[in-house]
Amino acid sequence: MGKRDNRVAYMNPIAMARSRGPIQSSGPTIQDYLNRPRPTWEEVKEQLEKKKKGSKALAEFEEKMNENWKKELEKHREKLLSGNESSSKKRQKKKKEKKKSGRYSSSSSSSSDSSSSSSDSEDEDKKQTKKRKKKKSRCHKSPESSVSDSDSDSKDSSKKRKKSKDVTEKEKDTKGLSKKRKLYDDRALSTGSSSESDYEEVQAKRKKSGEERERTDKAKKRRKHKKHSKKKKKKAADSSSDSA
Repeated sequence: MGKRDNRVAYMNPIAMARSRGPIQSSGPTIQDYLNRPRPTWEEVKEQLEKKKKGSKALAEFEEKMNENWKKELEKHREKLLSGNESSSKKRQKKKKEKKKSGRYSSSSSSSSDSSSSSSDSEDEDKKQTKKRKKKKSRCHKSPESSVSDSDSDSKDSSKKRKKSKDVTEKEKDTKGLSKKRKLYDDRALSTGSSSESDYEEVQAKRKKSGEERERTDKAKKRRKHKKHSKKKKKKAADSSSDSA
């Protein structure tokens, strides 16, 4: 028995494609692209002129739109300016009203103090007239009753003195508060410049401290870098000695 041939026949793909014949292409070929219809130089010039005309019309349209936008912006600015003016006027009116109300309150407090003092004086006059009448009616009574009347009169006079002292103290307190406010305002104005100078000094100190910190940080980084490079050199020397 002879040996069986296990080799497979080799088929040349180029020979197979030629035997099949030309492939029918479904789309356009390169020759179709090269043989396409092209415009002449005159047609190209006409197209360029048309584009230029279109651009001129666009420029005119843009100019008109810009003019319209400018008009609208001017109107909007006028409205905003009028609104800002009205708001500033309202603020000024409110400030004036606050100042007037403060003045009226101070004047009303002073007037109330004066009215209270006047009412107290009227009450004292009425009491004095009543006491005089009582004294006249009690003149015919015993001396003990007269002594008791004198004690009551002394008590009433002490009460009146206390009331008058309270009224004067209130007036003094109001005057002292007004003076203190004025002094505080003057001090604030005088110390404004000093506070600014202090603030500048503090800022200069902060800058100096920040610069010093940066310098120290840089020095630390340099030291670390030097140490790291020394360690690398030592490792390289050790490795070279081991290899030798």
